[in-house]
Amino acid sequence: MSTVLAILIFVASYVLIMTEKLNRALVAVAGGVLLLMTKIYEWEQAFGFIDWNTVALLFSMMVLVSITKKTGIFTFLAIWLAQLVKGRPVPLLLVTALFTAVGSAFLDNVTTVLLFVPVLLTLVDRLKLPAFPYLIMTIFSSNIGGTATLIGDPPNIMIGQAVDHFSFVSFLYHLGPVVLIIFILVTIGVILLFRKGLTYDRALAEDLMKVEAKEHLKMSPLLFQSVSVMLLTIIGFMMHPFIHMDITTIAVSGALLLLFLSEKELDVEHVFQEVEWVTLFFFMGLFMLVGGLETVGVIDELARGMVWISGGDMPVTSMVMLWSAGILSGVVDNIPFVAAMIPVVQELQGYGMMNVDPVWWSLALGACLGGNGTLVGASANVVVAGLAASQNKPIPFIKFSLYGLPVLILSLIVSSIYVWFRYLLPFL
Repeated sequence: MSTVLAILIFVASYVLIMTEKLNRALVAVAGGVLLLMTKIYEWEQAFGFIDWNTVALLFSMMVLVSITKKTGIFTFLAIWLAQLVKGRPVPLLLVTALFTAVGSAFLDNVTTVLLFVPVLLTLVDRLKLPAFPYLIMTIFSSNIGGTATLIGDPPNIMIGQAVDHFSFVSFLYHLGPVVLIIFILVTIGVILLFRKGLTYDRALAEDLMKVEAKEHLKMSPLLFQSVSVMLLTIIGFMMHPFIHMDITTIAVSGALLLLFLSEKELDVEHVFQEVEWVTLFFFMGLFMLVGGLETVGVIDELARGMVWISGGDMPVTSMVMLWSAGILSGVVDNIPFVAAMIPVVQELQGYGMMNVDPVWWSLALGACLGGNGTLVGASANVVVAGLAASQNKPIPFIKFSLYGLPVLILSLIVSSIYVWFRYLLPFL
């Protein structure tokens, strides 16, 4: 009976999260509480299922970005980049892709789009350009760029915390090359598709060139402090295998340092108010929901099923994981999918598959790149759609999918070739 209850609660919560009729954090936490009420597990177990490293890492990055954005540096960079290409539509599309991809890799994709999209919408309005090409380019780039690093996309954060020997550099080394290839192909494709509809208005571009980008910068000690601490934190992520300090400790230390340095200029309580608590509680609820499945043995059965389908064959297992993660993440948000899959991959080691690194990389690629399939495939997509709708520039679900699904299939094909030749040939 407990197994049926755990599955029903998990599926019901998942469906409600997909429909977005209710706040997803509320649904996830409510699902976890239902598991407690039905005695699937006790509070001690529930807290044990929550990956506090992931929650603390996300919280710390939110604090860092919340303080840094008050200096106006992100708005300054966006305007400066638009002026760098002299307001020309196609180069602006390319700059949009680059800025979003790099920002998503080193800040995380949800934070990047939250900071960049409002400025981008202002720029396209000023230049009288259609917003849709720039918005979908932002979504594609955020998910592709976020795939490259441990902190770029929530699924990678979760995988990085689940595997002890994966570092910030590991993600760059293993996923960076294929991400770069996919980014180039998708960017070229979007530019070719939309270039004819992007008309250049010289007068409007000249008006943009007259804007003083530096006026958006708040020249105060906080600017130097926040940028310095942000850079030190990112350097710390890269150096963590050598300094023998985990990335969560580095992120928390960076956030605390900046809070202490900025205390005279900013109210700490106000900074905490700007943290995306909904996202953090969503993660906690998801970990509790997946913990329910783990308690009743569903995760173990999923692992057995995957081993049975693949016959314990590493190449088949990796390809099944890559494509199932990619397709399912295109239909539903990739975060709950990865939360459910992490214990499955961990269980595979108990069935004789000792080196499951190729499966981890397949899961990361499929889940992160799968987010481009539909408008609900990743948190960043939902954020962009919400920001666009608030500015009367809605992104139609079907219209987005007509572009997103081909991008998803292309990304999975390229990833399959990459994973096959880089990791799976020795297993043949």
